[in-house]
Amino acid sequence: MASVIKPAERVRKQKRDVWSIINEAAALAPKQPIVNLGQGFFGYNPPQFVRDAAKSAVERVDCNQYAPPKGRPSLRKAVADSYSPLWGKDINPDTEVLVTTGANEGMLSAWMAFLDPGDEVIVFEPVFDQYLSNIEMPGGKVVYVSLLPPPDGVVKNSSAAEWGLDMTALENAVTPKTKMIVINTPHNPTGKVFSREELLAIGNLCVKNNIMILSDEVYDRLSYVPFTRTATLSPEIANLTITVGSGGKMFWATGWRVGWLIGPEHLIRYCTAAHTRICYCGVSPLQEGFADGLYLADKTSFWDESKKDMTRRMETLNEIWDELEIPYCKPDGGYMILANFSKVKIPEGYRFPAELEDRPHDFKLAWFLIMELGVASIPTSEFYAEANWDQSHNWLRFAVCKNFDVLEEAKSRLRGLKKYIEA
Repeated sequence: MASVIKPAERVRKQKRDVWSIINEAAALAPKQPIVNLGQGFFGYNPPQFVRDAAKSAVERVDCNQYAPPKGRPSLRKAVADSYSPLWGKDINPDTEVLVTTGANEGMLSAWMAFLDPGDEVIVFEPVFDQYLSNIEMPGGKVVYVSLLPPPDGVVKNSSAAEWGLDMTALENAVTPKTKMIVINTPHNPTGKVFSREELLAIGNLCVKNNIMILSDEVYDRLSYVPFTRTATLSPEIANLTITVGSGGKMFWATGWRVGWLIGPEHLIRYCTAAHTRICYCGVSPLQEGFADGLYLADKTSFWDESKKDMTRRMETLNEIWDELEIPYCKPDGGYMILANFSKVKIPEGYRFPAELEDRPHDFKLAWFLIMELGVASIPTSEFYAEANWDQSHNWLRFAVCKNFDVLEEAKSRLRGLKKYIEA
């Protein structure tokens, strides 16, 4: 009999991921179709000018063949031209921009390029769960520093800005093995936009200790408050910083999987080397779509209109939290809303699947919401280390990048919570 092949430890030790659990619940739920406000994919098409550019590119012979590993020259130049005014300096499209197969592959390329086994990477939790496995893939060790939740967020509405940075905890987390700090601004899942003062404190700490910065800014065009780009703080900080961008987030096309890294040549060239070995290159015609998209968006009011549109979607969903008196956290960026379900009481003896027995209460709340109301959300304990699950405080994450009729249907279904809310 053949022996059982043992998987790698980094895979074997992982619990079943939240996306599988939530999707399974959605498939089993009696109320179909499910209103999916859990995953952050858009419920509507990218803008017409982006789709038209991609369609046109499909008709070109060169756009149906391999792109250069660094990305198509048109997109690298468009990224450089679009970001240079925001950086306050000229970005070199040939040496300082790398086009990647989505932002996620871009970050994996950075970690593959710079992490050796045992190197430590500091992340701020709640932390997007995809970071963790990608850091561990090349042998890195994740070190968690918790953002401090709004002090009264369980009982009243709060702002994402109230998720506080504990600089003492961050400084204490730095060791001789610290290779990188990951910043996510605007932040998923809280919607926090790190202030200039916070970013400067982090950046100066990195300069002092020669620590790299990976600044995940994929929601940068959806910031509703003044937004500071990490790489613009000082030449010394810029020299240590790789910035992550996403065409999919900017142009409502998450399935196109086109992102980019921007940074100094001495960092980007190693990311390019790793990226070339991971996937060689991205999808040619879709890169052309985003290249044209960046130029047209910069020439028009697209960015401002996009913010206004997403703000209306957030306001639409938030009406139900006000109606139910469920506290929520108003985001300063992105399209995720955290609502606190501590007041919602699940009936005594309610049956959950066995795999939820050792999960925090917010997983049970999310399952209950799907089964009883047909509304999917994401429990935020998924974004914490197991040792810190208690800090998730029954927050559920809702994505509002959906059609307005879907948001209205979600509100209608969520009114069914009234009989489960403790006065």
